Amino acid sequence: MSARNDFVGELHPRAYEAADPVASHKLKILHVLFSSRVAGSERYCADLANGQAALGHEVRVAGRYGSPIAGLLSNEVVFHGFAIPFLRGLRLRRLMGRTGIEIAHGHLSHGCKALAAAPDSVARIATLHVGYKAKQHACLEGVICVNTVQSTRLGTFDGQSTLISNWLPDVRSAESFDLRAQLNLPRETRLVGSVGRLHLSKGYDVLVSAFRQSAPDNAALVIVGEGPHRAALEKLAKGDSRIHLLGHCNNVPGFLRNLDLFVSPSREESAGLAILEAMHEGLPIIATAAEGPSEYLREHPVTLVAPGSVEGLAEALADVLREQPVVRLSRVGYDLAPFSRSAGIANVLDFYSRVARGATVQAAPDIDQPRLIYASEAQE
Repeated sequence: MSARNDFVGELHPRAYEAADPVASHKLKILHVLFSSRVAGSERYCADLANGQAALGHEVRVAGRYGSPIAGLLSNEVVFHGFAIPFLRGLRLRRLMGRTGIEIAHGHLSHGCKALAAAPDSVARIATLHVGYKAKQHACLEGVICVNTVQSTRLGTFDGQSTLISNWLPDVRSAESFDLRAQLNLPRETRLVGSVGRLHLSKGYDVLVSAFRQSAPDNAALVIVGEGPHRAALEKLAKGDSRIHLLGHCNNVPGFLRNLDLFVSPSREESAGLAILEAMHEGLPIIATAAEGPSEYLREHPVTLVAPGSVEGLAEALADVLREQPVVRLSRVGYDLAPFSRSAGIANVLDFYSRVARGATVQAAPDIDQPRLIYASEAQE
């Protein structure tokens, strides 16, 4: 059987109204994310959990013991730390039963796989932060696509699917700081920056090479994030004092406020949370035309380049930095209405309710289902 696509909106979340009692029911929700780091997927999960809890739902997050994700959660969200992966599925099942969980929402590989152990009474849902994989997602009742291309790659998935693009997370509590002063850089230094995991798929090798090739002497490249590709990037930088790998940052909005130009060089990108945060700060943006950004940025004043192209990115950097001879590049006014946090969170909750209703209908015996009488029959 093919997937049953039930998209919310066309490209972005739309406003949501609680149209029935089920939609306004306060749910018991468990997010499952076994990650030892914080990147875009982790911040998405934390922001969603915090937003759901603020609406009065009972929200829990299951993750690795000592995970930095716990520090991103509000006081209204309960974190359950699992010290070892041994029998993780069984312990997760017991947690769901003990707390009366109604919705289990998986994130990334290990979280989605663990949902296979959920009781039949729990509706199992996943967000496709990367893409659909049958081994992780086929057993679930629902999947959330973050771009339209993902919806064409669900194969024979027999559950429900919906499109809910990423939204701009809550950034009200972010504090500003002076990055130039921290790095002992001259005030006139033009900061080109990026945020993401240091992984080959994120294309930071392309960014470092392009920057060294075309950036002016008064520019510096600052990259926030950690990952397995760090050593390779340090080697590629070849001691260039203008290139700074800053590691993990707890205050991404504050970091972004220091920049003159934001670059997303990903070879693969389903959504790109940091791009939305850069838009919120009004930064000029260069991004690769990966499947997510190429979709939601096409109506915005952003420079798009081919993924993996050093020459293309180098040319774009040179053009943007050459256009503005002043110290600070002009800020851009983006239309952020399509990236409404409240609408995105509400649409996720709406999808929960629709998946849960579908699971209830499927679980009920046939004799309990009323026979539908069509108009033509009633007239006979």
